[in-house]
Amino acid sequence: METIYLGLVIFLFMLAVFDLWVGVSNDAVNFLNSAIGAKAAKFRTIMIIAAIGIFCGATMSSGMMDIARHGIFRPEQFFFDELMCIFLAVMVTDIILLDIFNSLGLPTSTTVSMVFSLLGGTSGLTIVKLAHDTTGLSIADLMNTEKALSVIIAIFVSVAIAFFFGTIVQFLSRLLFTFNYKSHLKWKIGLFGGVAATAICYFMLVKGIRDMSFMTDDMRAYIDGHGTTFIVGGLIIFTVLMQILHWLKVDVFKVVVLLGTFALAMSFAGNDLVNFIGVPLAGFSSYQDYMAAGGGDVTQHMMGALNESAHTPVYFLAAAGIVMVISLMTSKKAHNVVKTSVDLARQDVGDEMFGSSRMARSIVRTTMNAFNSVMSITPMPVRNWVRKRFNQDEIILANGAAFDMVRASVNLVLAGLLIAVGTSLKLPLSTTYVAFMVAMGSSLADRAWGRESAVFRITGVLSVIGGWFITAGAAFLLCFTITLIMYFGGAVAIVIMIAIAIARLVYSHKKYNKKMKAETSDDLFRQIVASKDKKETWSLLCQHIADNQSLYLTFVIDTYTQITDGFVNDDLRTLRRADSALRTEKGALKKMRRKEMVGLQRIDKDIAIEKNTWFHLGSNSCQQIMYCLRRICEPCEEHVDNNFKPMPMELVKEFIPLRDTLVYLLKRTHTVISEGKYNEVDEIRAECDRLKESLSRTRKLQMNRMQDVKNNLAVSYVYLNILQETQELVSSLRHLLRATRRFQTNEYDA
Repeated sequence: METIYLGLVIFLFMLAVFDLWVGVSNDAVNFLNSAIGAKAAKFRTIMIIAAIGIFCGATMSSGMMDIARHGIFRPEQFFFDELMCIFLAVMVTDIILLDIFNSLGLPTSTTVSMVFSLLGGTSGLTIVKLAHDTTGLSIADLMNTEKALSVIIAIFVSVAIAFFFGTIVQFLSRLLFTFNYKSHLKWKIGLFGGVAATAICYFMLVKGIRDMSFMTDDMRAYIDGHGTTFIVGGLIIFTVLMQILHWLKVDVFKVVVLLGTFALAMSFAGNDLVNFIGVPLAGFSSYQDYMAAGGGDVTQHMMGALNESAHTPVYFLAAAGIVMVISLMTSKKAHNVVKTSVDLARQDVGDEMFGSSRMARSIVRTTMNAFNSVMSITPMPVRNWVRKRFNQDEIILANGAAFDMVRASVNLVLAGLLIAVGTSLKLPLSTTYVAFMVAMGSSLADRAWGRESAVFRITGVLSVIGGWFITAGAAFLLCFTITLIMYFGGAVAIVIMIAIAIARLVYSHKKYNKKMKAETSDDLFRQIVASKDKKETWSLLCQHIADNQSLYLTFVIDTYTQITDGFVNDDLRTLRRADSALRTEKGALKKMRRKEMVGLQRIDKDIAIEKNTWFHLGSNSCQQIMYCLRRICEPCEEHVDNNFKPMPMELVKEFIPLRDTLVYLLKRTHTVISEGKYNEVDEIRAECDRLKESLSRTRKLQMNRMQDVKNNLAVSYVYLNILQETQELVSSLRHLLRATRRFQTNEYDA
């Protein structure tokens, strides 16, 4: 029995490595988005600074894992085997949930995931124990729900406080510095840098260093009793230092951003480490206590020993720090989560990965009405002064930056200060929520959410906030279920659930890599947005459009074949898959057109005037092809779903050659666009004309057949519709070829 549970402890530590990996991938957004978004330094430099902060925070962590040991359950009321089920279920749940959020590119809270997983697992076994109890136990004897309640409060408190102060502080900072901030420094930068550096160091002192393992009770008491002294002294010292650095031509904003990145990374590792290794270490302590008691019956050994605080050996902390650093440096999913936060805060128009929602539209409309009301009572001189200070035409952005250094500094300083103040006042503020919502509030104050993007950005923010609440509910329910499965299923169920978690990670990794390959156009779009050279922008835009038209034509070939095969073979499942793919592609096509129009705004005006017509004609042709496919799919799906008679073999034999010809022309068009062989356009268009004539003859023949009462009208109608829409599709293909050649080259039609 001891060997079995030793194996489970080893499994826990293996799962801890996975949990560290996926957890850091998600929480990296807390300390990376400001530095990366403002291009404060080279990407490699930012990652190195963050990695050093993570390693320092992890190795100097206090090692107090009390939340996992007795923060949710009362260990003295649980047996060894019961707690091992809870610990294993928590790790499996944590890995699955965090990996899902990473794959979606959404930031979430590792604290929420761990706490509600523990709460769910404990609730499951609490129900079992109460159902078989004869000693008068109550829920309060088995569970400690105060921690879960504090986390729920943290969601509301963190979101509201961080967003409000992010908006106010950024608005005041922008009034102080304007978007042309380099011309308004002089003596201001010393004071701003001094306040910023003091806030960051105070944050490191209160939230980071104060709880490190080398700190004694006397040292903590001294920090608590001399907070004002630290603040005043730091303000004086750092103000003078920052002013001197400015005179020495050092970019103070960069210093503040990189210092803030280091501070948040160190605090994250030092304080959130419990979210990743707290549960495995609690399991290890449980096993040690069980073995110290001489082993025996695992169903009779109570775990009251977990009520004691445990100090984690430094080699565990160092190992965890190494895993976290490797994950940060290598995880593509971490970069994807950072991208979500950066794009939502981008000063200019981005790819707007989130769509529109009714709630977002309502919020934008209400906010605009309120803003207009305030502006109507504001004196005109004040309005003109504010408008001048917020002149975005003067904005100073690093090449490829999403926002400037002023906003990046405010994000980091304010996030650190709010977390430090919240900690000192014992308010349950979440690092994830504060960092994200400060960034959203500052972007709103900076007028980054214009009328063309506000509804998309707010939808994104609502999606992220909703994801936080979903994390809590999903963690509770999933861990509740897994715990009961493991408890009643025994060793077999435990092995199966662990295997499922690992399989999920492997599957997710493969699917994510495939998704990333399909989204290479996003990389091109980011290059288009970042480029300052109009010729380079034009070249990148042409490549972007050609790549996406090629991908779209591949989709058209596959979907048209799928629809017609589904109808010919009376296969409803195939038709439903095609219908689902069309719905998805419709949104993707709309989003892609919006991206490319953003690119057109960035090219030379003379080129834009000449090429605009052909761009829109090509886009409209793609849209018309989409409409044709949908008008073919809908009646085919309805016909098969109603179990009507399938297509007669003579009609199949008549149609298949026409379909194969169209597929051949689509493939040739794909080759022309992807390889730039525009000298073949006239030949393909001529073949399209011949196919249209063949379709027209076949369509007339079919209409004559429909006059025969012996023919099945239901099948005849659908077949006629396929011929008509296919003919329209060929016409749209001809227009696409012509428009693409005129857009990509200076060749004209013969």
